Amino acid sequence: MSKRKKKQKKKYRVFWFFAKIQLLLLLIVAGALGVYYFGGYAQKVSELQADAKRLVSQSDESTFRSVQTSVVYDANGQQISTLKGEKDVYYLEFDEIPAYATAAMVSIEDKKFYRHNGIDIKAILRAAKAMIENGEVTQGGSTITQQLARNVFLNQDVKWERKVEEMFIAVELEKIYSKDKILEFYMNNIYFGNGYYGIQAASIGYFNTDVKNLSLSQIAFLCAIPNNPTLYGPVEHSENTIKRRDRILSNMLEDGKISQQTYDEAMAETITLNRAQKTKNDYVETYVYNCAIKAIMAQEGFEFKTEFASEEEKQTYDANYKIAYEECQKSLYTKGYRIYTSIDLNMQQQLQDAVDSNLAEFTEQSAEGIYTLQGAAVCIDNHTGYVKAIVGGRNQNLPGYTLNRAYQSFRQPGSAIKPLIVYTPALERQYTPDSIVSDEKIEDGPSNAGDYYEGDITLRYAVEKSKNTVAWKLLEELTPEVGLSYLKEMKFSRLDAQDARLTSALGGFTNGVSPIEMTAAYAALENEGKYREPTCITKITDADGVILYENQMEEKQVYKVNATRMMTDMMVSVMQEGTGKGLALENMPCAGKTGTTNDNKDGWFAGYTSYYTTCVWVGYDMPKELPGLSGSSYPGSIWKTFMEQIHQGLTPVNFNPYIDENKQDLNDQEYLDSIQQELEGTEQTP
Repeated sequence: MSKRKKKQKKKYRVFWFFAKIQLLLLLIVAGALGVYYFGGYAQKVSELQADAKRLVSQSDESTFRSVQTSVVYDANGQQISTLKGEKDVYYLEFDEIPAYATAAMVSIEDKKFYRHNGIDIKAILRAAKAMIENGEVTQGGSTITQQLARNVFLNQDVKWERKVEEMFIAVELEKIYSKDKILEFYMNNIYFGNGYYGIQAASIGYFNTDVKNLSLSQIAFLCAIPNNPTLYGPVEHSENTIKRRDRILSNMLEDGKISQQTYDEAMAETITLNRAQKTKNDYVETYVYNCAIKAIMAQEGFEFKTEFASEEEKQTYDANYKIAYEECQKSLYTKGYRIYTSIDLNMQQQLQDAVDSNLAEFTEQSAEGIYTLQGAAVCIDNHTGYVKAIVGGRNQNLPGYTLNRAYQSFRQPGSAIKPLIVYTPALERQYTPDSIVSDEKIEDGPSNAGDYYEGDITLRYAVEKSKNTVAWKLLEELTPEVGLSYLKEMKFSRLDAQDARLTSALGGFTNGVSPIEMTAAYAALENEGKYREPTCITKITDADGVILYENQMEEKQVYKVNATRMMTDMMVSVMQEGTGKGLALENMPCAGKTGTTNDNKDGWFAGYTSYYTTCVWVGYDMPKELPGLSGSSYPGSIWKTFMEQIHQGLTPVNFNPYIDENKQDLNDQEYLDSIQQELEGTEQTP
């Protein structure tokens, strides 16, 4: 056979080979089209495209910042805690994101980002080839826009439907938002491991500082993580993170984003994580969150009530309260609030230490490992009415949050209630500290401590010695309804219709009172009868600083001014000559009252200076006798320990004098007239 014939025959075979290949490809395409149209795929793809258009058309910028971490600050601007749901997110605008960060992400994740329309066809073909070979999606092939689409609108499934819809969404996103805006969304939503979403959260989480403060090397280190947080997570696999950081820096050098010198310096830098040690301020945090939730509820129009006309009305209220509380609680963990409080963490630690040290000898614990003997205390700033410190129990560093007895527990207040529902109301009704009252045994009535009675005594002396008989008879004269009306004015939340009885004069309530309620009520006495509802929230803003709530700290006149001044003066005597003797502060005028319940089950001490009011409770969670417990023992010691510390360096301030019209000194009439004018200018009848 000639060479020419052999050549023609070979050419003929090659022709038929390619013809068969083309025919096979046509058959494959035809088959694919058949499957696509007649197998229901065409309809499915059409539905996915329509769904993608709907999702994107309904979006706006808030869609990409729907979940943000809230932050709580103390009175000095120090961070107390963060509140986050499943994500830790701090949102940054595009111009707040370092240029190195966006350049690094584009270099490593999507070099054609600024050239494509949302999808990269070549990358998709590579991913499709890998999918055919492996039978599943094994390569991303995703642009930054596609990754954003998946993170915000879809899930992490590897099904073909999700991949197709991801591409449709990416194309639609590019029609609505600019490249810079898409990159902003991406940098704030991409996952950096350990619960951190967005580069700012990652910077704070791994380096304990804002991303604007990071070096190029640190930024590239962070940008190495999102590709595979499990593989490149810096806590467990820092060597992998470093290798990918080096690759990112190399890409940035090749892309002309950094100079050779900058590259060399970044490569040489040693990366050291600086993860913040989380400190759990147990009692502060639970109280702050409760106050913040209620502030948001009030801002949204919820009306709080403590009195009800019927049990049915109360049940309806409780149900509505629960719904509103839970909704606002959810927003606390997702809306990126900035919550500013009056809490002073230094004072908080001092109050916690005072409780712990004075109860240290009691080491018995429950089956759950919680100290059986407990204490709770609250301090209010008398100048502002805000809570400065709140302790709901002894510190044990237990996991999770524990019962905050300062506002969640209600106990019998004993004699600490007398100034609030007996003595100050009586002082509004012609009684004075020098009024003569009778201390004598009452049939079917209470006994005094030691079963000791002294006949005719002054009201001042009755308060000093906490005479039960006198308090009982005065409330009988006032009527329990009148006495309790003052507590209702001050929003004591667990009062019961059955509390309208004479035993309330000695603190015998159906449900009891909380330390926070008692502190606020005593603060009203110091504030010349003006009650301010206790809270620690000063204001709440959104993540951009827009004020959403600002507390005006309203005052309500509950007691008459002169009556509170007389009550204060008598409680000064309590500290000097009465049941609180030995608890007076060294260089600061102070007033206070003890409280002890039957069988020494609860001990209270409530007292104040012109600067601060502090109330302390000590007892068992399951009430039982503690021999030696009284208001002047452990509660009084806690009170004095704490109050001495927080008054160091403060100028002594005397309490305002009261007017006793029965003892006006004619030689000092001008002075008395000036006081009378002051009282007439401020006094109101409740």
